[in-house]
Parts: sequence; structure tokens; C-alpha cells
Amino acid sequence: MSFSGMVKEELSRQVGKGLHCQIAETAALLCACGKITPEGLLRFQTENEAVLRKYFTLLEKTFNIKKEISVRENSYLKKGSVYFIELSDPGQIQAVLQRTKLAREGENGETLYLCNALVIQQSCCKRAFVRGAFLASGSISDPRKGYHFEIVCQDEKKAKQLQEIIRSFQIDAKIVLRKKSYVVYVKEGAQIVDMLAVMEANVALMDLENIRILKEMRNTVNRKVNCETANINKTVNAAVKQMEDIKLIQQTIGFESLNEGLSQIAQLRLQYPEATLKELGLMLVPQVGKSGVNHRLRKLSEIADGLRDDKEELL
Repeated sequence: MSFSGMVKEELSRQVGKGLHCQIAETAALLCACGKITPEGLLRFQTENEAVLRKYFTLLEKTFNIKKEISVRENSYLKKGSVYFIELSDPGQIQAVLQRTKLAREGENGETLYLCNALVIQQSCCKRAFVRGAFLASGSISDPRKGYHFEIVCQDEKKAKQLQEIIRSFQIDAKIVLRKKSYVVYVKEGAQIVDMLAVMEANVALMDLENIRILKEMRNTVNRKVNCETANINKTVNAAVKQMEDIKLIQQTIGFESLNEGLSQIAQLRLQYPEATLKELGLMLVPQVGKSGVNHRLRKLSEIADGLRDDKEELL
């Protein structure tokens, strides 16, 4: 099962304790998956069993309505099944729409919209609404591969309404148009953790946090290794250049042409090519610090560069 499927499975088993929260979640599910058919039926349709189970449970617990589930093969690519729960009794339909504060809009009055903010007035109800919206039409990427949370909405009005609810939890949800749908999304890892907390998907939240911690530790180790490797390469390259400079001086003008300090460090570097600047400084008589050793090696490099320039002029 995908990470997104695991989150939905966890949320499908979670039913708000308060009746007001159950109503808010039912409203979100119907906004995404519900419509009024031309025959006047209130139809809830989904391909996800977890979403169907949640709506079925809420319908029974919240409205005391028990309905049979209809199943139809998905004609699109003949893949999977489509599940239906339909209400035909006008009294039941009116009761559901009235309590969830949903209104019919659109050309044929099929689309359902949340028309009264009273349903999501309390923070717990906003959480329930977001939970229902995600269950119905949301997805979350595998955190091992990347961070992306989204809820697909049928139109811009529903997307902006959902965005406003999510932003009330200080989460910077954005909207993008994708084909004919509007997608409310969050991409930052820490804010996706906050989204799971809002929906009260506590098991998934812990799983994601563990993955984030492991990824951050791995990235930290990689940065340190890369930094150390770069420092080692820099040190090795500098040592190789120093050896080349000293050998050039030895072969052209000889160490006897150097002053005592430069001659001493040049011979020590040839003798101990892998020694650090500090170690070389301790070998000198009198001893010299790292900066003093580095100064002498720079002087040797300048002398070697001058010899190279003279050789090029002669050529």
C-alpha cells in the first residue's frame, strides 16, 4: 500500500467524537464526491473503499440513515470498481443538505457547495472538514522520494474555500490549475507534518517524522563527508604543488642559494611529504608555528614561479 493509501486508511477509521465534527466531515465528503442527479437523487460516488466506508459510517452515525452500497465496474480502462450510495427519499436528502449547510449550484443544480461557515466555525470542525476533503480527493507523496500534499477540487470556488480553512492553521497552502481541476497543495516537509497533525493522522505523522529525521541525518553526514573530502583534496593538491616547487628549486639553483629558514623547510618537506604544517613547524629548530611554516612555503612557491617565468622567457 502506498503512503497516501496508508494515511487514508488511518483516517477512514477515525470518526469525530462530536456530532458537529461528523457533520463537517460529511459536508467535505459530499462537496468532493456528492451530487444531485437529474432524477433528484443524492449520489455519493467513489473508487476508494476507505472513503466509501467513512461516508457509510457517518451517514449511519450522524443521520441514522442506512443504505445499501451499489458497485459498478469502472468503464474507464476497465480498471477497478466504482461505489455508489444513493439517497432517494426527499426528506432524507433535505435533512442531510440542511445539516451540512450544502447548497446546489451549477447549470443543472448538481454541484454541492458549503454555503454556511457555521459548519466549520470551531477549530475541531475545520480539522474534520480538511480530513474529509483529503479522504475524498487528496493524496500525499511517499516522503522517502519527496514532499508533496494535495487536494483536488472541482472548481476555483471550492479550492479557495479549502485554502482558507487550511491557512487558518498557519499552513501556507497554494492553488494551481491542473487541466480542468484546481489543486490545493503544500510542498514543504514541515508543513506537511502540520497537515497530518491537523487531520489527526497521528500514526502517519510519526512515520513521516521518522523518515524526515533519517533523511536529515543522511544529508548532514553527506555534507560533512563532502566537506572533509574537499579539504583533503585541497590539502593534497597544495602538498603536491609544494613538492614540485621545491624539486624545481633544488634542480635549478639548489638549496644553498636559499636562506637558512627556507632551506630547512624545503628539505623537511621533501623528507616528510605527508606531514602537516604543524608537524613541520615542530621539526624546525627553533620551532615555528603553522603560519610561519605556511609563510616559508609560500616564499618557496614564489621563487619557483619566478624560475618558471625565467625559463619561459628563454624559450
